[in-house]
Amino acid sequence: MPRPRALAPAAVESPGLSAQPVAIQVLDRAMRLLDALAERSGPVSLKELALATDLHPSTAHRILNDLAVGRLIERAENGYYSLGMRLLELGHLVKTRLDVREVAVNPMRELHERTGQTVNLSVRQGDEIVYIDRAYSERSGMQVVRAIGGRAPLHLTSTGKLFLAAVDERHLRAYAVRTGLAGNTRNSLTDLVLLERELGLVRRHGYARDNEELEVGVRCIAAGIRDESGRLVAGLSLSAPASRLDDSWIDDLVDTALDISRALGFAGAELRRRAAARDLRARLAVPD
Repeated sequence: MPRPRALAPAAVESPGLSAQPVAIQVLDRAMRLLDALAERSGPVSLKELALATDLHPSTAHRILNDLAVGRLIERAENGYYSLGMRLLELGHLVKTRLDVREVAVNPMRELHERTGQTVNLSVRQGDEIVYIDRAYSERSGMQVVRAIGGRAPLHLTSTGKLFLAAVDERHLRAYAVRTGLAGNTRNSLTDLVLLERELGLVRRHGYARDNEELEVGVRCIAAGIRDESGRLVAGLSLSAPASRLDDSWIDDLVDTALDISRALGFAGAELRRRAAARDLRARLAVPD
């Protein structure tokens, strides 16, 4: 059996046409075939792929052969096609390189520019959050107390409350026993019943607050960042002087966290549910 031809856009180029438009056309057709394969759970026949992509069977066959050379698709002996292992290899490579800090850095800067306030990126480690990045400037009007790498108890921070709101009652009570719910200020939630009530609001609204519970004079709001599986992997928070925190920033914060989540592969029903909840909150003006 002869070896399938490699992609060669110039070979099908018509006189007077540049190579670039032909190459783009070939890539577009290849992507349509890959998308059609991705939409189906099992192997697909050439006829079905041609119908799904509005391509002539001979054109679809030629491009499928080229994709098979690159292991982007696989062709079974019965002539049916499926996605190839090379896509899995590339997907794994992209996933391992997608670091939440790298993905978040530009959206964080943009959020800081829009609000003028300090933007924090934090992750959970044990019973604490760890600050892994921050966007701020002199106009933030607030001295940053906890440097990147600094830690704080989950129940005293807005991001920490996001993580506590994601665990069940048994794990929450275990956390309370381990930490004793020690406080830093008179606003700190050191009573489990009050903390549970606060976490209920977090689940209801989709964001969390720190009302001078970690530091006197500083208030925060946080929204969660999720990976492709929907797992909460980080929190994005705005910190501001207590008198300056503006609830009009909440939707911008939530949207920015969703944008970062999308970049990490988060999608589907959960994302749509969160967007719908935000729209409902805006329509009803639900008080916090």
